[in-house]
Amino acid sequence: MTAPFFLVAPEALTTEVGRTVVVEGAEGRHAATVKRLERGEQVLVGDGHGRVVEGRVSAVVGKDRIDVEVTAYAEHPVPSPRVVVVQALAKGERGELSVELLTEVGADVVVPWSASRSVAQWRGDKAERGVEKWRSTAREAAKQSRRPFVPEVRALASTAECAALVREAVASGGTAIVLHEDASLRMAALRVPTNGDVVLVVGPEGGISDDERAAFESAGALSARLGPSVLRTSTAGTVAAAVVLASCGRWD
Repeated sequence: MTAPFFLVAPEALTTEVGRTVVVEGAEGRHAATVKRLERGEQVLVGDGHGRVVEGRVSAVVGKDRIDVEVTAYAEHPVPSPRVVVVQALAKGERGELSVELLTEVGADVVVPWSASRSVAQWRGDKAERGVEKWRSTAREAAKQSRRPFVPEVRALASTAECAALVREAVASGGTAIVLHEDASLRMAALRVPTNGDVVLVVGPEGGISDDERAAFESAGALSARLGPSVLRTSTAGTVAAAVVLASCGRWD
Protein backbone atom coordinates (compact mmCIF):
# COMPACT_ATOMS: atom_id res chain seq x y z
CA MET A 1 0.00 0.00 0.00
CA THR A 2 1.31 3.46 -0.93
CA ALA A 3 2.33 5.61 2.01
CA PRO A 4 0.00 8.53 2.80
CA PHE A 5 1.05 11.89 1.37
CA PHE A 6 0.99 15.18 3.29
CA LEU A 7 1.75 18.73 2.22
CA VAL A 8 3.60 21.38 4.21
CA ALA A 9 4.81 24.89 3.42
CA PRO A 10 8.10 24.98 1.44
CA GLU A 11 9.97 26.52 4.37
CA ALA A 12 8.78 23.71 6.66
CA LEU A 13 10.14 20.90 4.47
CA THR A 14 13.52 19.65 5.65
CA THR A 15 15.22 17.56 2.97
CA GLU A 16 18.30 16.38 4.85
CA VAL A 17 18.24 12.66 5.68
CA GLY A 18 18.02 12.14 9.44
CA ARG A 19 16.38 15.49 10.12
CA THR A 20 12.78 15.93 11.25
CA VAL A 21 9.86 17.41 9.34
CA VAL A 22 6.98 18.66 11.48
CA VAL A 23 3.51 18.14 10.05
CA GLU A 24 1.02 20.18 12.06
CA GLY A 25 -2.17 22.18 11.82
CA ALA A 26 -4.87 20.77 9.56
CA GLU A 27 -2.44 18.34 7.92
CA GLY A 28 -1.16 17.19 11.32
CA ARG A 29 -4.72 16.70 12.53
CA HIS A 30 -5.51 14.60 9.50
CA ALA A 31 -2.41 12.48 10.12
CA ALA A 32 -2.75 12.08 13.89
CA THR A 33 -6.53 12.05 14.37
CA VAL A 34 -8.10 10.96 11.09
CA LYS A 35 -5.44 8.58 9.76
CA ARG A 36 -4.38 7.64 13.31
CA LEU A 37 -0.77 7.19 12.28
CA GLU A 38 1.60 5.62 14.78
CA ARG A 39 5.34 5.72 15.34
CA GLY A 40 7.30 3.82 12.71
CA GLU A 41 4.74 4.18 9.91
CA GLN A 42 6.00 5.31 6.51
CA VAL A 43 4.76 8.60 5.03
CA LEU A 44 5.51 11.00 2.18
CA VAL A 45 5.73 14.73 2.75
CA GLY A 46 5.92 17.32 -0.04
CA ASP A 47 5.81 21.07 -0.52
CA GLY A 48 3.58 21.07 -3.61
CA HIS A 49 6.43 22.50 -5.71
CA GLY A 50 8.26 19.30 -6.67
CA ARG A 51 10.16 18.44 -3.48
CA VAL A 52 9.11 15.22 -1.71
CA VAL A 53 10.66 13.35 1.21
CA GLU A 54 10.06 9.83 2.41
CA GLY A 55 10.20 9.19 6.11
CA ARG A 56 8.89 7.41 9.15
CA VAL A 57 6.76 8.83 11.93
CA SER A 58 9.07 9.42 14.88
CA ALA A 59 6.45 10.95 17.18
CA VAL A 60 2.74 11.71 17.40
CA VAL A 61 2.29 14.91 19.38
CA GLY A 62 -1.27 15.47 20.56
CA LYS A 63 -4.13 15.47 18.07
CA ASP A 64 -2.68 17.74 15.42
CA ARG A 65 0.99 17.02 14.89
CA ILE A 66 3.34 14.30 13.76
CA ASP A 67 7.13 14.38 13.52
CA VAL A 68 8.65 12.64 10.51
CA GLU A 69 12.27 11.49 10.32
CA VAL A 70 13.51 11.91 6.75
CA THR A 71 14.91 8.75 5.14
CA ALA A 72 15.01 9.79 1.46
CA TYR A 73 14.54 12.88 -0.69
CA ALA A 74 13.61 13.54 -4.31
CA GLU A 75 13.23 16.76 -6.29
CA HIS A 76 11.04 16.36 -9.36
CA PRO A 77 11.70 18.50 -12.46
CA VAL A 78 9.08 20.99 -13.58
CA PRO A 79 6.90 19.22 -16.20
CA SER A 80 7.14 20.37 -19.82
CA PRO A 81 5.08 21.24 -21.71
CA ARG A 82 2.74 22.76 -19.16
CA VAL A 83 -0.93 21.92 -19.60
CA VAL A 84 -3.10 24.97 -18.88
CA VAL A 85 -6.85 24.40 -18.78
CA VAL A 86 -9.27 27.30 -19.17
CA GLN A 87 -12.30 25.78 -17.47
CA ALA A 88 -15.70 27.43 -17.83
CA LEU A 89 -17.70 27.71 -14.62
CA ALA A 90 -20.16 24.86 -14.17
CA LYS A 91 -23.25 24.50 -12.04
CA GLY A 92 -23.34 22.71 -8.69
CA GLU A 93 -20.31 20.64 -7.83
CA ARG A 94 -19.27 19.98 -11.42
CA GLY A 95 -16.66 22.73 -11.23
CA GLU A 96 -14.89 21.11 -8.29
CA LEU A 97 -15.20 17.73 -10.03
CA SER A 98 -13.42 19.12 -13.08
CA VAL A 99 -10.58 20.47 -10.92
CA GLU A 100 -10.27 17.17 -9.08
CA LEU A 101 -10.06 15.16 -12.30
CA LEU A 102 -7.69 17.63 -13.97
CA THR A 103 -5.37 17.43 -10.98
CA GLU A 104 -5.37 13.65 -10.95
CA VAL A 105 -4.64 13.40 -14.68
CA GLY A 106 -1.75 15.89 -14.54
CA ALA A 107 -2.89 19.40 -15.55
CA ASP A 108 -0.55 22.13 -14.29
CA VAL A 109 -2.70 25.28 -14.31
CA VAL A 110 -6.47 25.74 -14.08
CA VAL A 111 -8.08 29.06 -15.01
CA PRO A 112 -11.73 29.54 -13.97
CA TRP A 113 -13.50 31.18 -16.90
CA SER A 114 -16.69 33.23 -16.71
CA ALA A 115 -18.16 32.19 -20.07
CA SER A 116 -21.27 33.90 -21.41
CA ARG A 117 -23.30 30.68 -21.30
CA SER A 118 -22.11 29.46 -17.91
CA VAL A 119 -25.12 28.63 -15.74
CA ALA A 120 -23.05 29.45 -12.65
CA GLN A 121 -21.69 32.97 -12.28
CA TRP A 122 -19.25 34.17 -9.62
CA ARG A 123 -19.70 37.80 -8.64
CA GLY A 124 -18.17 39.78 -5.79
CA ASP A 125 -17.20 37.71 -2.77
CA LYS A 126 -18.53 34.59 -4.46
CA ALA A 127 -15.62 34.74 -6.91
CA GLU A 128 -13.08 34.69 -4.09
CA ARG A 129 -14.86 31.83 -2.33
CA GLY A 130 -15.14 29.88 -5.59
CA VAL A 131 -11.45 30.22 -6.39
CA GLU A 132 -10.48 29.18 -2.86
CA LYS A 133 -12.73 26.12 -3.12
CA TRP A 134 -11.09 25.15 -6.41
CA ARG A 135 -7.64 25.62 -4.86
CA SER A 136 -8.56 23.45 -1.90
CA THR A 137 -9.91 20.79 -4.27
CA ALA A 138 -6.66 20.85 -6.28
CA ARG A 139 -4.59 20.50 -3.11
CA GLU A 140 -6.59 17.52 -1.82
CA ALA A 141 -6.59 15.82 -5.22
CA ALA A 142 -2.82 16.27 -5.48
CA LYS A 143 -2.39 14.53 -2.14
CA GLN A 144 -4.71 11.70 -3.13
CA SER A 145 -2.87 11.16 -6.42
CA ARG A 146 0.60 11.64 -4.87
CA ARG A 147 1.46 14.49 -7.22
CA PRO A 148 4.67 16.37 -6.32
CA PHE A 149 3.20 19.54 -7.85
CA VAL A 150 -0.11 21.07 -6.77
CA PRO A 151 -1.73 22.69 -9.82
CA GLU A 152 -1.96 26.46 -9.81
CA VAL A 153 -5.57 27.69 -9.73
CA ARG A 154 -5.69 31.27 -10.95
CA ALA A 155 -8.21 34.03 -10.33
CA LEU A 156 -11.50 34.13 -12.22
CA ALA A 157 -10.87 35.32 -15.80
CA SER A 158 -13.00 36.96 -18.45
CA THR A 159 -13.09 35.90 -22.09
CA ALA A 160 -10.75 38.77 -23.01
CA GLU A 161 -8.26 37.70 -20.34
CA CYS A 162 -8.40 34.09 -21.50
CA ALA A 163 -7.85 35.18 -25.12
CA ALA A 164 -4.78 37.11 -23.97
CA LEU A 165 -3.53 33.94 -22.28
CA VAL A 166 -3.99 32.06 -25.55
CA ARG A 167 -2.14 34.75 -27.49
CA GLU A 168 0.78 34.69 -25.05
CA ALA A 169 1.07 30.89 -25.18
CA VAL A 170 1.06 30.79 -28.99
CA ALA A 171 3.57 33.66 -29.23
CA SER A 172 5.90 31.75 -26.88
CA GLY A 173 5.96 28.63 -29.04
CA GLY A 174 3.11 26.77 -27.37
CA THR A 175 -0.34 25.94 -28.70
CA ALA A 176 -3.96 26.52 -27.75
CA ILE A 177 -6.96 24.33 -28.49
CA VAL A 178 -10.64 25.16 -28.14
CA LEU A 179 -12.69 22.01 -27.57
CA HIS A 180 -15.71 22.11 -29.88
CA GLU A 181 -17.96 19.30 -31.05
CA ASP A 182 -18.39 20.82 -34.53
CA ALA A 183 -14.67 21.18 -35.27
CA SER A 184 -13.33 19.25 -38.25
CA LEU A 185 -9.89 18.81 -36.67
CA ARG A 186 -9.42 15.88 -34.28
CA MET A 187 -7.44 16.21 -31.05
CA ALA A 188 -5.71 12.91 -31.76
CA ALA A 189 -4.33 14.31 -35.03
CA LEU A 190 -2.67 17.36 -33.46
CA ARG A 191 1.08 17.54 -32.93
CA VAL A 192 1.72 18.75 -29.41
CA PRO A 193 4.91 20.76 -28.74
CA THR A 194 7.34 19.37 -26.20
CA ASN A 195 7.84 22.72 -24.49
CA GLY A 196 5.88 25.91 -23.92
CA ASP A 197 2.27 25.85 -22.78
CA VAL A 198 -0.60 23.80 -24.17
CA VAL A 199 -3.78 25.77 -23.42
CA LEU A 200 -7.05 23.84 -23.52
CA VAL A 201 -10.29 25.85 -23.54
CA VAL A 202 -13.31 24.01 -22.14
CA GLY A 203 -16.74 25.56 -22.59
CA PRO A 204 -19.75 25.54 -20.25
CA GLU A 205 -22.88 23.37 -20.32
CA GLY A 206 -24.45 25.64 -22.93
CA GLY A 207 -21.38 25.53 -25.16
CA ILE A 208 -18.95 28.18 -26.33
CA SER A 209 -20.63 31.06 -28.12
CA ASP A 210 -19.64 32.01 -31.67
CA ASP A 211 -18.13 35.28 -30.42
CA GLU A 212 -16.04 33.49 -27.81
CA ARG A 213 -14.80 30.92 -30.30
CA ALA A 214 -13.91 33.70 -32.73
CA ALA A 215 -12.01 35.57 -29.99
CA PHE A 216 -9.92 32.52 -29.16
CA GLU A 217 -9.24 31.66 -32.80
CA SER A 218 -8.23 35.28 -33.50
CA ALA A 219 -5.73 34.94 -30.66
CA GLY A 220 -4.20 31.89 -32.37
CA ALA A 221 -6.18 28.94 -31.00
CA LEU A 222 -7.24 25.92 -33.02
CA SER A 223 -10.66 24.33 -32.65
CA ALA A 224 -10.68 20.56 -32.26
CA ARG A 225 -13.03 17.78 -31.24
CA LEU A 226 -12.26 14.82 -29.03
CA GLY A 227 -14.49 12.17 -30.54
CA PRO A 228 -17.99 11.31 -31.73
CA SER A 229 -19.69 11.91 -28.37
CA VAL A 230 -20.29 15.20 -26.56
CA LEU A 231 -18.66 15.21 -23.12
CA ARG A 232 -19.74 17.16 -20.06
CA THR A 233 -17.80 20.29 -19.20
CA SER A 234 -16.60 18.54 -16.03
CA THR A 235 -14.92 15.71 -17.96
CA ALA A 236 -13.98 17.14 -21.38
CA GLY A 237 -10.90 18.94 -20.10
CA THR A 238 -9.59 15.84 -18.37
CA VAL A 239 -9.96 13.71 -21.49
CA ALA A 240 -8.25 16.38 -23.62
CA ALA A 241 -5.44 16.75 -21.09
CA ALA A 242 -4.92 12.98 -21.13
CA VAL A 243 -4.58 13.03 -24.92
CA VAL A 244 -2.01 15.83 -24.68
CA LEU A 245 -0.02 14.25 -21.85
CA ALA A 246 0.13 10.92 -23.65
CA SER A 247 1.16 12.40 -26.99
CA CYS A 248 3.83 14.80 -25.71
CA GLY A 249 5.70 12.13 -23.76
CA ARG A 250 4.93 13.23 -20.23
CA TRP A 251 3.35 9.85 -19.53
CA ASP A 252 6.32 7.87 -20.85
